[in-house]
Amino acid sequence: MPPHTDRRSFVRTTLGAALGAVAAPAATPQRAPAFKLRYAPHFGMFQQHAGDDLVAQLEFMRAEGFTAFEDNGMMGRPADVQEKLGRAMGRLGITMGVFVVSAFRNSDVWATTGKKELVDQFVAGCRTAVDVAKRVNARWMTVVPGNYERSLPIGVQTGNAIDALRRGAEVLEPHGLVMVLEPLSDTPDLFLRTADQTYEICRAVDSPSCKILYDMYHMQRNAGHLIPIMDLVWSEIAYFQVGDNPGRKEPGTGEVNYRNVFRHIAGKGFTGVVGMEHGNSKPGKEGERAVIDAYAAADA
Repeated sequence: MPPHTDRRSFVRTTLGAALGAVAAPAATPQRAPAFKLRYAPHFGMFQQHAGDDLVAQLEFMRAEGFTAFEDNGMMGRPADVQEKLGRAMGRLGITMGVFVVSAFRNSDVWATTGKKELVDQFVAGCRTAVDVAKRVNARWMTVVPGNYERSLPIGVQTGNAIDALRRGAEVLEPHGLVMVLEPLSDTPDLFLRTADQTYEICRAVDSPSCKILYDMYHMQRNAGHLIPIMDLVWSEIAYFQVGDNPGRKEPGTGEVNYRNVFRHIAGKGFTGVVGMEHGNSKPGKEGERAVIDAYAAADA
């Protein structure tokens, strides 16, 4: 980043450019966006309609009005497949959402330990993620700081995590890429569990390349109060994900009033990606159509 550049202005500019970076050629017939927010399905969600071919699944998503897509496993796909999918998304006018930065084979505890070899693995993973992002026109990638290191005080663990994430941000920032930290609810062993904890870490890392992934399924399970907490940490949110609770299925299958939540997000001017990080509540084509109908009903 050039000296004296304001980091908040930088991230707004970077994210805005990312959202407008992928344009569809006029020669490709497309249906207009069906939704006010940029919801992002994933592979397999509409497989009964589109078949096994990944490009065909992208084409089905776009035909149904979805203008974004996410794939946690993108980093593990062969480079030629990544390039093929990147070209398809460019042709279709689909914005690539998150993929997961895969860096570790043998450790669930890395960010909190302060161990140089583990941090070095993470930094190497970030460098690989830069190459993947270029192939698929991505701007956001998910990072999970792993589990607690229970032999260390919580403040020391937090400091270690901040130091590790700063090193990752140094790799990503020159490329305008953003790692989004995801607090999770899957197990109490996880270090990162709440939005306010993630906010504190992002502010300490102090980089436009380190922001919050606000997954509303996990946030509902861990804290509730989705809208008030969202507002408190809004300046550090770069990405949303969705899943109703209980069950982690599409909106309308659980207790969250996603119509109100989506209206609130849209009202605050969010134009980024809202990942559909959940399963289908019903099998087959009927279940896939139910997912599409659920987003049409809840869309702001």
